[in-house]
Amino acid sequence: MRKLKNSELDRLSVDEYKEIVKTPITVVLDNIRSCNNIGSVFRTSDALLIEKVILCGITATPPNKDIHKTALDAEKSVPWEYSEETESAVQRLKENGYRVFAVEQVENSISLPDFIPGKDQKLALVFGNEVKGVQQSVVDICDGAIEIPQYGTKHSFNISVSAGIVLWDLVYKLRK
Repeated sequence: MRKLKNSELDRLSVDEYKEIVKTPITVVLDNIRSCNNIGSVFRTSDALLIEKVILCGITATPPNKDIHKTALDAEKSVPWEYSEETESAVQRLKENGYRVFAVEQVENSISLPDFIPGKDQKLALVFGNEVKGVQQSVVDICDGAIEIPQYGTKHSFNISVSAGIVLWDLVYKLRK
């Protein structure tokens, strides 16, 4: 077996990426502190053709050298916008026909393996702060919450890891 060269991977150009039909999922980042986490979410979003990232509150925005360090130019391909308040972003999404789910440990959450996205449904996922998670005021206005099953002694994943797990799972379910 031989490792493939980048030139053999048949990747889209940024212009091609901008024109292709996206996965109907928008990512909302609720007060993310780490630019490395933000960049990682951009990179994952690019890989999975996520339609947009909404950066909220204290979440840094491009151009930013620390975001770029992990995004590797994905911050230039994935559409993004900024909203000062996460609640406002969630309300706008709901008004535009999105079902909005917090990725959070809450009462009556839906376990990720059990969550089946609707084929013709626009979906938004809110990922929260590295320490405090998704704000309760945001959880209160979401349509529900998705929880990643965990089995060890720690009670959470890093936000970039959570985004990778949930986004990959939902894109896989939508494409099969």
